[in-house]
Amino acid sequence: MLQWFAVVECKSTGDIGLVKRAWIFPCVIALSATLCGCGKNGSQNASQEPGAAASQAAAQASAASGVTAASGAQERGAVPAVARAQLPGEVADTLRLIKAGGPFPYKDDGVLFRNSAGLLPQQPRGYYHAYTVRTPGATDRGQRRIVCGGPRRQTGECYYTDDYYASFKRISE
Repeated sequence: MLQWFAVVECKSTGDIGLVKRAWIFPCVIALSATLCGCGKNGSQNASQEPGAAASQAAAQASAASGVTAASGAQERGAVPAVARAQLPGEVADTLRLIKAGGPFPYKDDGVLFRNSAGLLPQQPRGYYHAYTVRTPGATDRGQRRIVCGGPRRQTGECYYTDDYYASFKRISE
């Protein structure tokens, strides 16, 4: 077994000796576990934490919208809605192009969207198609997309993402 040693000099006598450092690692782990475990007692009630009621209300609100509080990530299949008027103006431009069948600004517009993460409602393969939403000032396609389901040129079931498919909002009229 490999032993770890450190050479130390005793300040009072000037002696040099070997000291095992093998105990340092377990001590660091124990200290880390103790510090990380502070405040994680599941039996605490709302009277012990003044913000507990507010935190619980926020968690319930985010659960209702399909977004988890801990990660900000969208739950599988839960898609909140957003009015078209609340989205950037470029979204309306892209929806017009989809209805017209193009021409689209990027060659990859209209490609198959697989929904591998399952963030949109489950449908057969080939149901969803993705389109770029232009980002003013961007030198590339950016992160904004619209994903529409059903036959091409129809915008009745479309979803907007501004974080490159990490989360979606269903576009409502």
